[in-house]
Amino acid sequence: MTELRRQMIQAMTIRGFSPATHESYLRAMHALAKYYHRSPDAVTVEEVQSYLAYLITEKGRAFSTCNIVVSAYRFLNDIVLRRNGVKVEIPYARQPQRVPEILSREEVARLLSAPPNPKHRLLLATIYACGLRVSEALRLKTSDVDRGRMTVRIVQGKGRKDRMVPLSRRLLEQLEEHWKTSPPQRWLFTNRLGKRPIDITVAQKVFAVAKLQTGITKQGGIHGLRHAFATHLIEDGANIPTVQQLLGHASMATTMRYFHLSETQFKSLSSPLDRLDRPRA
Repeated sequence: MTELRRQMIQAMTIRGFSPATHESYLRAMHALAKYYHRSPDAVTVEEVQSYLAYLITEKGRAFSTCNIVVSAYRFLNDIVLRRNGVKVEIPYARQPQRVPEILSREEVARLLSAPPNPKHRLLLATIYACGLRVSEALRLKTSDVDRGRMTVRIVQGKGRKDRMVPLSRRLLEQLEEHWKTSPPQRWLFTNRLGKRPIDITVAQKVFAVAKLQTGITKQGGIHGLRHAFATHLIEDGANIPTVQQLLGHASMATTMRYFHLSETQFKSLSSPLDRLDRPRA
């Protein structure tokens, strides 16, 4: 490990950055150093801009990838190297605003029953029932499921915040049925050896295969179950602050997009075309 990498890890640890941020920042700076064949602390702002252009135009990388490079480079300069006299003027790439394709209830039901492995069916059901990010679902411990209070505790979700969500009675029944043949272990969803959670790539593949098996062609990965959870709740009459709390959103504006995607706001509307007088014969 280089001294610069050690300093960067130390700075991120002190500030309580998540393991995912550690990995993404270090990977971004490693790729930058590899591209220019020298340490990232010797790469100029202008060179970073050229590197970003290369990522977008030649490698076809998403804007989110470029934003990670910018954030990591700024952190390296401002916090680790303390270059107070160096102003890093690299704009963040503007993310394209895409409307997610929401899974219908019927599509969700098909997806949840598709995997042949009962543990995989339970994983998808848990993500949908609790509105979880896949990383949150994989970090669940059996002790997080409180059957007495009918709640599920989400420990250190995005933003390093804990929260509680209701435990679905149907999900509890499925969990108890699963535990009859597979006794509870520390992690709710363990790998084959039972020593650590299922890898996130396995969860993503389970969802992708389920989509293929059910013939669902809507865009989006396993996170679509969380989108469906929020949208379906709002369609059932849940208010925005409640959904915001269940999802663990810091801003209500983030949650409001699910209202705009729900059928609720359209049911009382009619197209202006429908209000036109019918043409006379």
